Amino acid sequence: MGSESGRGSRKKPAEKPNMTRRAVLIGGGAAVVGGGIWAEEEIRRLWRGMPWVRPPRKEGELDFAGAQWVSANAANWRLAWRPDDYEIDRVVIHVVQGSYATALKVFRDPLHKAATHYVVRKDGHVAQMIREYDVAYHCGNRSYNERSIGIEHEGFVDRPKDLTDAMYAGSARLTADICARHGIPVDREHIVGHVEIPGTDHTDPGPHWDWDRYMKLVGEALPEAKRAAEARKA
Repeated sequence: MGSESGRGSRKKPAEKPNMTRRAVLIGGGAAVVGGGIWAEEEIRRLWRGMPWVRPPRKEGELDFAGAQWVSANAANWRLAWRPDDYEIDRVVIHVVQGSYATALKVFRDPLHKAATHYVVRKDGHVAQMIREYDVAYHCGNRSYNERSIGIEHEGFVDRPKDLTDAMYAGSARLTADICARHGIPVDREHIVGHVEIPGTDHTDPGPHWDWDRYMKLVGEALPEAKRAAEARKA
């Protein structure tokens, strides 16, 4: 697990400072922000991110049809309107270093300052805790938080028995569904482990995570996920 602020890691990664929206002066297709000039597309992105521009949310709505809604505390994520304000092009795989119940508990704790969009149990059951529109604090890297969807898995990195067949299968269906809906390529550049995030000191999903097996399962689940995504659009 990791946080946007770095609280979830042992060291705080270097991050680009966020532009303060109250400093934006819109006019003439550009904005003056702290003396700098921002392009028109940046203004559109910021405007789409304003609370009054976002469509209304319904508590308990799901992005992945097979999930159970369990809301993370609002201190562990921030409102956005992805992919309009930030492109989603990564899925990040985590292992919680604990049980499914522990993950739900800490992600609902406002002092934890970190959460993932989804948590997968050993039997393959999926909980969604944050909407995919929104930015979860899970990578310890602001840029990757903004561009990614995080999936936590029950278990410990040094216990291969925790990585069950049912967990692999359930997680692969979820990742295939995410990739189908957001147009994310199913490859190891776009489906990554927490350990691979720049600036992190986390090691999950660990040496026992079978990437070849997982990517094969995601690929096998992708055609059905694409059909489901097209049916939702129809």
